[in-house]
Amino acid sequence: MIKQTAQEIKKKNKSDIYCLLWANDNLSRKEVGDRLQLSLPTVTQNIAELMEEGLIKETGFIGNTGGRRAKVYSVDKNARCAIGLDITRHHVTAVAVDLAGCVMHHIRIRYEFSLSIEYYKRLSMLVNEVIAVSGIDKQKILGVGIGLPGLVTEDKRNVFYGKILDFTGATCEEFSQFIPYPSAFCNDANGAGFAEIWANSNLENAFYLMLSNNVGGAIVINGQVYCGEGIRSGEVGHITIVPNGKPCYCGQFGCVDPYCAATNLSDLTDGNLESFFRQLEQGEPVAKKAWDDYLYYLSLTVNNLRMLFDCKIILGGYVGAYIAPYMGRLKEMAAARNTFESNADYLCPCRYTKEAIAAGAALPFIDDFIKSI
Repeated sequence: MIKQTAQEIKKKNKSDIYCLLWANDNLSRKEVGDRLQLSLPTVTQNIAELMEEGLIKETGFIGNTGGRRAKVYSVDKNARCAIGLDITRHHVTAVAVDLAGCVMHHIRIRYEFSLSIEYYKRLSMLVNEVIAVSGIDKQKILGVGIGLPGLVTEDKRNVFYGKILDFTGATCEEFSQFIPYPSAFCNDANGAGFAEIWANSNLENAFYLMLSNNVGGAIVINGQVYCGEGIRSGEVGHITIVPNGKPCYCGQFGCVDPYCAATNLSDLTDGNLESFFRQLEQGEPVAKKAWDDYLYYLSLTVNNLRMLFDCKIILGGYVGAYIAPYMGRLKEMAAARNTFESNADYLCPCRYTKEAIAAGAALPFIDDFIKSI
C-alpha cells in the first residue's frame, strides 16, 4: 500500500468536501465532518479555502431559533461554466452549462454547414451570443465542446470518419480558430450518452440509443462510455434491419439510420420536430402513418440491441426527448419480438432531454474541473 503524503491527503480532503457539497446542498460543517469522517478543524479550514476561491457559498442556517444556529454551505454552481455546440447539416445549437450540468441557456439557429472561414466565424459569434445572453463572466468559462456527427480521435482533435457532413479529416483547430477558449471535438452520440450518465449517477450498464438527425449509440459500462478499440463502438445506425433497403449515407442499404433518423419525422414539418409531435397528438393522418412506420423499425432495432447486450436501453437524442408518452406501445412491439422475455421493461426514455448533444459536449470540461479540485 502506497502511503499518501500530507499534501496528497490535504488535496483529497478538499476534493472530498467539494464533491460532497456538489452532490448535497445545504450541509453544515458538522454534517460534512460526520459524513466524511473528518475533524471539524479540517472541515473548517477547507471550507474557508473553497469559499475564498469562490467555489462554495453560505446558503443559510439550520437549528432552533432559540440558540446559535449552524451555517450551511452549498457549491456555487455558477462559479464556472462550459459551452457546448451541436452541429448538424442545417442547424447549430449552443448551450451554456453550469457546474451542476444544467443548461443555463440555449440558442438554436438555422445555418448551413460548410467547411469555411465564414462558418467558423459564425460558430464563434454563436458562442459569444450564448455567453452574453446567459450573463456569464468570460473568466469563468472552462471551454467549448463541439458535438458533431462524426467519429473523432481519442484526443478529441480530429474527425477520422465524417461522411454525414463530408468532413473527414477536419480538425478542432479549424473549427475553433475564432473561439478564444479551450475547445474539443465530441462525437454526438457519445456526448449525449455522457450527458445521460451525468443525469443518472446510478447508471451502471446500458445502451444509449441516440435518435437524432442521424442514429448513433453509446455503450455504458460501469458508468463510463466505452468507445471501443477503434473509437467506433455503438454505431447502431449501421446495423442492417432491411436487407437491400433504403440507401444509407455510409454507402450500404437497409441500415437503421435511414429508418430511425429523426429527419423521417421532422422533414414533414419543415425541420421542426416539436411541430411533428404536435401534429401527432392532434391525430394528423400523415404524422400518424410516419410515426407508425418509425416505431416499427425502432422496435426491430431495440430488440436487436437487447439480444446483443442484455441491458437497459435508453432512448435519447431529439426523438428521445418526446418519446415518453409513446413508450407503452413501443414496449408492446419490442416485447412481441423478444425470444426470451414477455415484456420490454428494459426500455426507458432518456432523463437528459434538453439539448443532450450540446450539453454532453460541454460536460467533459465541467467533469475535469470538478476532478481537479
